[in-house]
Amino acid sequence: MAEEDAPENAEDASNESQGLGKKKLIVLAILALVIVGASVGGTLTVLKLTGGSDMPEEEQVETPAEEVEVVKKAIYYPLKPPILVTFDAKGRQRYLQAEITLLTRDNDVIAAIELHMPMIRNALVLLIGSQLFEEIQTAEGKELLRVQCLQEIQRLLEKEIGKPGVEQVLFENLVMQ
Repeated sequence: MAEEDAPENAEDASNESQGLGKKKLIVLAILALVIVGASVGGTLTVLKLTGGSDMPEEEQVETPAEEVEVVKKAIYYPLKPPILVTFDAKGRQRYLQAEITLLTRDNDVIAAIELHMPMIRNALVLLIGSQLFEEIQTAEGKELLRVQCLQEIQRLLEKEIGKPGVEQVLFENLVMQ
């Protein structure tokens, strides 16, 4: 009698287990789709309820294109000749030579830099010359000097043309003896 309850061969048993496995797989796939759909629907509902943004969708689509157009190309303007400053460090005469390039994005700023070049060079010579030679020798000291040069140039341009104009001061070459 036990023989009657058991499947006639092993092939029938594997077909029955594969059928149950396929059914489970289909049910799990449907369940996963329902969960993903509910998640997306819930997210969209929450975004609509909270407003997401104050602007209509039409304005949101146009904004990224406008932002891309607003970003202008970088213009690098080297200050020629290099800035040369002397220091008195522990009774010895020391020198610093800096090749400086300015980064801006407006051509009108370049014209202003050229017009006010004597004032900018004078300010840089006085600023660099007021530093302690030992402090400028460290990486932190050089970075601090670069930032101070940027702030000084921006201050001068703000006074002369009404805007800072320069984004970065770059040391192309900094020689210290």
